Amino acid sequence: MESDARDILIDVRDVWKSFNGQAVLRGVSLQVRAGASEVILGRSGIGKSVLLKSIVGLLVPEAGSIRVKGEEVVGLGPRQLNRIRRNIGYVFQYAALYDSMTVRENLEFPLRKLTDLPEDEIARRVEEQLRLVDLAEAIDRMPSELSGGMRKRVGLARAIITRPAIVLYDEPTAGLDPMTAHDISDLMVDLARRFGITSITVTHDLQCAHIVADRISILEGGVFTHQGTYEELRKLEDPLVRAFFQAVT
Repeated sequence: MESDARDILIDVRDVWKSFNGQAVLRGVSLQVRAGASEVILGRSGIGKSVLLKSIVGLLVPEAGSIRVKGEEVVGLGPRQLNRIRRNIGYVFQYAALYDSMTVRENLEFPLRKLTDLPEDEIARRVEEQLRLVDLAEAIDRMPSELSGGMRKRVGLARAIITRPAIVLYDEPTAGLDPMTAHDISDLMVDLARRFGITSITVTHDLQCAHIVADRISILEGGVFTHQGTYEELRKLEDPLVRAFFQAVT
């Protein structure tokens, strides 16, 4: 059955984006239903992160439409974009924590910037989020004192601390060993179920894609060439798709 248009939380239509005259996105379209977990696979430098940054208005496409919760993003000014961004959490590739702030202060920052919560509620929310990612004991440590996996967990906690409807993940398992990457992927699924998060995950980690994806879209040549579940894509004989799955038994 076709999804009602009201179920589409992120609606990308025929988006084009170029750099120095070179088109990176060439008419990309993607619709993500509320509560769904979409994964974008593609080679490095193919434009996956460009699409995420376009969705939150960090980059402006030359053509096309991007709607978030029914509202057009392309062409909005800073004040309107900030209002939309309140509903979006962004997990950067290497967590992007503020090095001069403790873990506590990193999590307090978006609450103070984006909400009017009283201090006691901010403190409660920070402690709750760190318990969810199993890092309560790290609350007063500096990012430099944390392992890569711990920084990723703090980044996840910070992204969802304002209770966004949408979370965008940019290579959430990059630089991690396979066991830690598996743990982070499991945590992403747990948090999505707990808070009803709709997500788009950019990755080239097939293990992560297998764990978190409801649907996978493969980006190549500036467009999505194939879309389907992990098992549907794994069975395809297309050479491009096989290139992603050839190491998987």
